[in-house]
Amino acid sequence: MACLPTVPPALALRKWLGLGLFLLLCLSLGYALEKKVVKSKVGEKVGLPCCHEIPSSESLHNYRVYWQKNTTEVVLAYAEGKKISKHERYENRTEMNTTNLTLWISPVEILDNGPYQCVVQHLRFSQNSVVVCDEPVTLFVTADFSKPNITAEVVNTSCESTEMVVKCSSHGGFPKPKISGALNNVSMLWNASWVSESSLSPYNVTGELWLNVTKDISITCTVEYDGFAKSTSLLLKKTNDCVVPTVPPSYNVITASSIIIIIFLLAITLAARYLPRHVCSHCCKPQDSVEEGVKECMKPPVSSKVTSETSSV
Repeated sequence: MACLPTVPPALALRKWLGLGLFLLLCLSLGYALEKKVVKSKVGEKVGLPCCHEIPSSESLHNYRVYWQKNTTEVVLAYAEGKKISKHERYENRTEMNTTNLTLWISPVEILDNGPYQCVVQHLRFSQNSVVVCDEPVTLFVTADFSKPNITAEVVNTSCESTEMVVKCSSHGGFPKPKISGALNNVSMLWNASWVSESSLSPYNVTGELWLNVTKDISITCTVEYDGFAKSTSLLLKKTNDCVVPTVPPSYNVITASSIIIIIFLLAITLAARYLPRHVCSHCCKPQDSVEEGVKECMKPPVSSKVTSETSSV
C-alpha cells in the first residue's frame, strides 16, 4: 500500500489563507463594480459618487477636483475651493458636494448617459499636486416608453378564417427596447423595427404580425427596457358566421316561368271574350229578322200533355 505525501501544516495554512484572500478580493471587486454603475430616469435628480472624501481636518481649498465625461468633456472643475470650469450643457443642472465630492445632476437627460470620471488632486505645501484617486462611474439613463398601442386591420375574410395585420407600437423611450408578445398566453415573435435619430435619442418601436384568426383570441404586446416593462392586450374577434347568399334563378327557369304566365293570361283573355256567345247560342237560333227571333225565344214552352190532347182532336 502506497503512502500519500504529507503536507506541512504551515504550507496548508498558507494555501487556505491565499484562497480566502482571493475570494475577498473578488467580492470587493464585485462590490466596487456594482457601486460604479448608477441608474436614473429622465427628469430625476441623480448623484454620482466620487472616489474620495475630504477629511474633516481639511477643506476643499487643499484640493483640485475634476468631474469629466468620456475623459474629454469637463462637466465641473474646482481648484482651491473655487469653481474654475463648467460645461454649458450642464449649466444650472449640476452641483458638487464640497465634502464627499458627489456630482449631482438635475434634471437628468438622455444625453447624460455614459461614463464619468472623478479626478482628485491633493495640493501640498510645495504647491505640488498628488493624485488621490481617479476612478470612473457610469450613469445609465432610462426614459419610459408609452403604453403599447395595438391595432388590427382585416385584410381578407372567409367563412373559415379572418386574415388580419396586427401592429403594436410604442415611442419616446430609452434605451433600445425589446418587444415581445403572446397569443392566448402562448409566446410569439413580432417583426420588430426601431427608429431613433442617434444612439442617445428616444426610440420608437413597432411590431407587425400577420394572423389567420379562426376563433376569438387575445393578443398581448410587451415593451421591455432596462428591467422595466409595459404591456397591452387586445381581443381579436373572428368575423360573424357567413350567411349563404340566395342564388338567383337561372335563365331557363325565368324563361319557362314567363311563358307559363303569358299562356295563362291569354287563356283568361280568350275565355272572357268567347264564353258569352256560346251561352246564347244554345237558347236562341238565328232568324231572318231580329223581332221574330226575340218572340220565338220568349214563347213559353208547351207541355207534352196539351200536345197529345190537341192531336186527338
